[in-house]
Amino acid sequence: MTKLALLGGDPVIAEPLPPYQSMGEAEIAAVSDVVRSGCLSGFYGSPGPEFLGGPKVRAFEDAWSERFGAKHTVSVNSATSGLMAAVGAVGIGPGDEVIVPPWTMSATAMAPLMYGGIPVFADIEDETFCLDPVQVKASITPKTKAIIVVNLFGHPARLAELRQIADDNDLFLIEDNAQAPLGSENGKSCGTIGHIGVFSLNFHKHIHTGEGGMCTTDDGDLAKRLQLIRNHRENTVEDWGISDITNIIGMNLRMSELHAAVGLAQLSHAGAHIETRETLATALTEGTKDLEGWTPPVVRDGCRHNYYVWLPKFDEEATGINREIFCKALAAEGFPHGVGYLPPLYTLPVFQKRQAIGKEGFPFTLTDRRYEGKLCPVTERLHEKEAIVFEPCAFEVIDQTTELLIRAIRKVHDNRAELSP
Repeated sequence: MTKLALLGGDPVIAEPLPPYQSMGEAEIAAVSDVVRSGCLSGFYGSPGPEFLGGPKVRAFEDAWSERFGAKHTVSVNSATSGLMAAVGAVGIGPGDEVIVPPWTMSATAMAPLMYGGIPVFADIEDETFCLDPVQVKASITPKTKAIIVVNLFGHPARLAELRQIADDNDLFLIEDNAQAPLGSENGKSCGTIGHIGVFSLNFHKHIHTGEGGMCTTDDGDLAKRLQLIRNHRENTVEDWGISDITNIIGMNLRMSELHAAVGLAQLSHAGAHIETRETLATALTEGTKDLEGWTPPVVRDGCRHNYYVWLPKFDEEATGINREIFCKALAAEGFPHGVGYLPPLYTLPVFQKRQAIGKEGFPFTLTDRRYEGKLCPVTERLHEKEAIVFEPCAFEVIDQTTELLIRAIRKVHDNRAELSP
């Protein structure tokens, strides 16, 4: 029996895993070209060809559309901005309800609030951690106007089913596709199944430009509205022939030429980077799936999982040990991870205090909805008891990386009795 590092033994991973270095010569050359050109941004917030940005921005949008099979792509300065623009483009207004998952980055639920919308939390599936269509159906009311679905951790939600639910109920489906850029469901790219898809280019993500985002849609009218929302729309709405000016007020969500140049370089080799992470995650699953009380991520038939996060579920009863103690031992072995993911979004002060815009509590003054009790029991159980988070995108995959990670998990699991009181 090998002594656990937490109890004085030698760790499996003696040195921290090297961080992934995603910027190479192609990105450096692309940025240098833009700097030398003197055109760091090609946008003007007034009528004219520059309203749609500079040459790098337009080239990046075209390349993105081609890569993902979308008719239109609109770049923005972050996925958070993209979600805000998407919610605005579909016409969400004060008191409109938007169904969202509770287990995701906060921007998913904040975007509706920016337009006075009311987030309604529907629980997630136990295996994929994405919105449960059954819970979505149960959450629809006469006030529901849209669904924001997240392809969480890189795995597609039940997108075709959710799109059908949206169509049957005259709702918009917005995909928060920040974590699954090359994910797919039955051959259809994530981010292209909803009415609008929002991708992230934040530096944590598979494809990144430091900060940035991309919105995809096959609807020409929605594309126009996204473009207007992105760039001081009130100045140009008459020139675009838009009669419905709902939510047409000024913002600056524009991407710079520098970011677009980096994005073009990143897009060219994104496939290889993501495949490396998928290979790592698949090996972790295969190398630990036999462990009692340890359930690696599941991939639905017909789906591609990009593994922004590799999340096994830990069963305290089956293993006979507390998750927190197990994770302390795992950390001591050098395995980088998190305990749980994020607390359910409805536990944030903005929902518990029911105050978002102004001191009177708008938009919660427009609804009797409360965010109390066990709203989403699957989410709460996963976060509080079961989830262990590893981020494959954060690390350079070098020789023996996979083997060391598997050895660390198995060592703690095999010697967990030493950790019992």
